[in-house]
Amino acid sequence: MGVKLSEIIPKQQVELIELSGKKIAIDAFNTLYQFITIIRDRMTGEPLRDSKGRITSHLSGLFYRTSNFLEVGIKPIFVFDGEPPKFKKKTIEEREQRKKEATAKWEEALKKGEKAITYAQAASRLTNEMIEESKKLLDAMGIPWLQAPSEGEAQCSYMCKKGDVWAAGSQDADSLLFGSPILVKNLSISGRRKVPKKEAYVEIKPEIIELKKVLETLGINQKQLILIGMLIGTDYNPGGVKGFGPKKSLELVKENKTLSSVLKKVEWTSEIDAEEIFNFFTEPPITGKYSFEWDEPNPDKILKFMSDEHDFSRERIEKGVEKLQQNFSKGTQANLKTWFKK
Repeated sequence: MGVKLSEIIPKQQVELIELSGKKIAIDAFNTLYQFITIIRDRMTGEPLRDSKGRITSHLSGLFYRTSNFLEVGIKPIFVFDGEPPKFKKKTIEEREQRKKEATAKWEEALKKGEKAITYAQAASRLTNEMIEESKKLLDAMGIPWLQAPSEGEAQCSYMCKKGDVWAAGSQDADSLLFGSPILVKNLSISGRRKVPKKEAYVEIKPEIIELKKVLETLGINQKQLILIGMLIGTDYNPGGVKGFGPKKSLELVKENKTLSSVLKKVEWTSEIDAEEIFNFFTEPPITGKYSFEWDEPNPDKILKFMSDEHDFSRERIEKGVEKLQQNFSKGTQANLKTWFKK
């Protein structure tokens, strides 16, 4: 879900090529979920599947989109979620219930022969099997990944603050609450996309959001940005505080500045203690033990995994592998120093 800050924060649209040479820590769960949501039949909502009935939309998106990143010179590091905080349990349970309801509506729409894509997308699930398959594919492609101890966005943000990557990549603005100096949105969905529920298309481009500009524009500090997020609603208190959208939350926080002062002005109805959520954003579990290396792709492993195990077109995967090899060679031979610098 992520915090809904979009309407009050400054952002800059760029072309994908403008991110060339940048190391970006990508929120893997967020990105894979985008793939399994978007890569579906536009009528029935069915995802890609192999001959054994296993969903493969995430593998298709990961293989081809990551290849596009490398082609323009982006150096991705995928960061996978670890153990969620205990107080996120209710949110996870509520999401699962909504997915069950969406699944029932999806099945009903299919029986009636109606368009079912919207229900199908709402029913999307990212399973442990999909996550392990994604890691296996990344290994074969030579792309580094990291297992975070807790939330992937928190880990991405830490890596950006340390200067080990240029930006965090995610669709959600939570990275800003975790303190990432730069957030890049729309990495996994840039390009021509259909407008939901309309027969129209739009061109989606990557967006750069700089934390410093956000704070300067809003006239607040980092901790106050967290307070705004909590009022609007985060993954840990999805409903937020009743009646508070982005603009009203900003106004209240600028007037009251601290958590204790803000709580005196609102009715905090979440079962989760506000201070516990606030402290999680300021000091999330992260690891400082990591290293990155972009290796040459292994054609045999990629072909065996994608074509032999999951029934992707061998010809298409071979062309994709050839493209990967060319981009790796271009990055290491033509500009080796730039490739391994931030």
